[in-house]
Order: sequence, then structure tokens, then C-alpha cells
Amino acid sequence: MKKNLLIAVICVILSVAFFAAGFYTHSFIQMMNPEYEIVFSQDVSRENIINFNRVKALLLNSYYEEIDENVLLEGAIKGMVEAVGDPYTVYYTPDMMKSFMEQQTGSYVGIGVTVFMDDDGLATVADIFDDSPAKDAGMRNGDKIVMVDGEDVTEITDLNLIVQRIKGKPDTEVAVTVYRPEINNYLEIRMTRRVINLVYIKSRMVSDNIGYIQLKLFDEDIAYDFVNHVNRLISQGAKGLILDLRNNPGGDYTQVVRMADIIVPEGLIVYTEDRNGNRNEEKSAANELNMPLAVLINEYSASASEILSAAIKEYGKGTLIGKTTFGKGLVQSIVPLEGEAGLKFTTARYFTPSGVSIHGIGVTPDIEISNDEKYRYYSIDEIPEGEDKQLLRAIDEVSRMISEREYNK
Repeated sequence: MKKNLLIAVICVILSVAFFAAGFYTHSFIQMMNPEYEIVFSQDVSRENIINFNRVKALLLNSYYEEIDENVLLEGAIKGMVEAVGDPYTVYYTPDMMKSFMEQQTGSYVGIGVTVFMDDDGLATVADIFDDSPAKDAGMRNGDKIVMVDGEDVTEITDLNLIVQRIKGKPDTEVAVTVYRPEINNYLEIRMTRRVINLVYIKSRMVSDNIGYIQLKLFDEDIAYDFVNHVNRLISQGAKGLILDLRNNPGGDYTQVVRMADIIVPEGLIVYTEDRNGNRNEEKSAANELNMPLAVLINEYSASASEILSAAIKEYGKGTLIGKTTFGKGLVQSIVPLEGEAGLKFTTARYFTPSGVSIHGIGVTPDIEISNDEKYRYYSIDEIPEGEDKQLLRAIDEVSRMISEREYNK
């Protein structure tokens, strides 16, 4: 009896000693090299530490098949990242990281859509490019991607990983199953991938003195392209502009800052702030766009689109027309890990010049107006001419501003 009691006391003392020391777990080889270790802070409960080791031991020693301990450890890393509960924080395995990096530098071979992660956690089509496999196959705005080549993707929280599954080699087939809210049903859409000629910016004159510029995404050249399109419209007689950011899911942070610098006066454009209150500001120089401006936004305008819209609104440089934007105001970083793995995680929040966080809130328009419900799932380009109520309202607003400016000369 005394012997058993002594053993029990020793076990308790050892457990407490491990807990107080912060607890270190080593493989047999790593015990000889203290550089490699798994460390838990003293805030971690004794029960969780014991259960961690107990579960690992049970799986390694008693599971019906032999298990690779590295597989368990990588699974623990994934679980740790998922436990954060942030859909924008994701662990990339070496294969995922390699695919991600290739997609950033390679040509775009896919189906020709832009997508965003909706509030329901599903990859949702924001816009469809002309002359694309998706367009030809009848994919619609608002389609929610649930399967790719028969594999469920609804549990994948990182949009890039879903997009990578859709992309592939030219002339190969991909089957994308979508849930279409418009008909409350699922559809399997088969498409042949091809090289997509991406045109992220379009412009035209919509009246004798009003130019229209549509931005589908903020790519790495968009600020330069924007200036060229503005100058071309001015040469065609434009005295006012309409900037269409509807269905634009965002894009390059540096480019949206450059675009805002072109439009707004000298001052703060946007700033980010991390958990410790460290602030990083982006500012505009003294130059600014000196002509009447209306900006079209809707519930699919996100991220970079919201940064630009908020800056324009808060400086009074234009009138926002449409619907409240999506509300994505978080900053992510990608950090390479050992073994060619990687971690994408949220590091900060965006704030507007006045200090408002748009995350989960969005940017509200100055003039709220909706298009007819029958066009809810149409691409902007598919709405028949003369039936785009948001665009027509923007034309009226810019015409009014031009008239006022000319009257006050």
C-alpha cells in the first residue's frame, strides 16, 4: 500500500514538474539536440498536455495500422491553424505551397471567373470573363462552388486552394459542381480549361461628356492602366467619370494605394494595425483627380475595392452609388516554413482614413439603389443597355455635377 502511494506521489510530482517547466516533447533523436522541440507555454492546462501525449501514444502504439509520426504531427499543425477559426488563416503543405507559388508566377489557365469567399464559407463566383469556358458553359454570378472533379471543397476555407483545383493544364477537362441559388438546385458544369486572356479594365463613353471605367480586379498593372484609360476618355471629351467597382473582389494592395493616390488629395489613404497597435500608413501626395466622379459598388465589391471606395467617400472626391460592400478588411501574410511548407495568416486589419474598420461592416453608398432582382446573378456586362439602374443613376449624378461645375465657373 505504502509502495503504491509512493509511486503515485512520484508520478504527481513528475507531472507538475513537466507542467511548470513548460513541457517539452522530443523524439528519441531530438532529445540529444535541444534546438528541436515542441514547447507549450505555462498557460496550457496540465490536462491538455497529458491528453496530447496520451492520444499520440495510443495512435502510434494501438491503432490497427502503423502510423507515420510525421503525418500525425503535420495533422496537429493543421488542426492548430484551423482552431484559430479564421477562414483566411491556412496551413499550406509542401505540395500546396508549390502549387500556390506556381500559380502566382505562371500564366492563367482555367475557366475564366473571379471568385470570393461568401459569408456562408463557400467559394462564390463574383464575375465571369467574356470568351471564357465558364461563359460558354453557362456559369452564372452567384454560383457557389461545392465540388471540383467530384471532390467536396466546401470544407476548404482558403480560396486559393479551391482556385488551384480548378486551374490546370490547357485543353484538360474540369467538372465543377455548383449550387445555384437562383434555382435552388445543384448543377455539374463541365468545361475545358484554356489560357485566359485577362482583361481587368474596360472603358467607354456613356454620354457626350461622361466616361465609364470598369475594374474587374486590381492586378499588378491596374494603376498604370487606369491612368491611360482616364486620359483616353478625356481626349474623347469626358468631363466626368464613372468608376465601376461592382463585383470586384479586390487584388493588389500596392496598386489600390497607387490608384487612390491618383484620385484623392494629400493625406492618409488607409492604414493597417496589428494586435500590438503597430500602425502602417499609406499616404497620398498633393496631386488629385479634378473632375466629377461617381463610384459604383455592390455587395460583391470587397477588400481593395473597399479601400478605394472608402478613401474616395471620406475625402468627398466622388459619390458612391449602389449597395453596401462585402466587408473584408483583414491583412494576410504568407510565410515559408521548413520543408517547403507555408502559413498564410491574418496579421492586421485595414482602417479607413477616419479610423473605421470595414471588416464585417462594409462601405455604405451615398445613394443606395438596386438593380432589378432578375439581374441579381448577371455579370455587369450582361445587363441590357438602359436597364442598369445603378449605372443610369450614376450618369444622372455625374451629369448634375458637371452642370454645377460649369455654372459656377
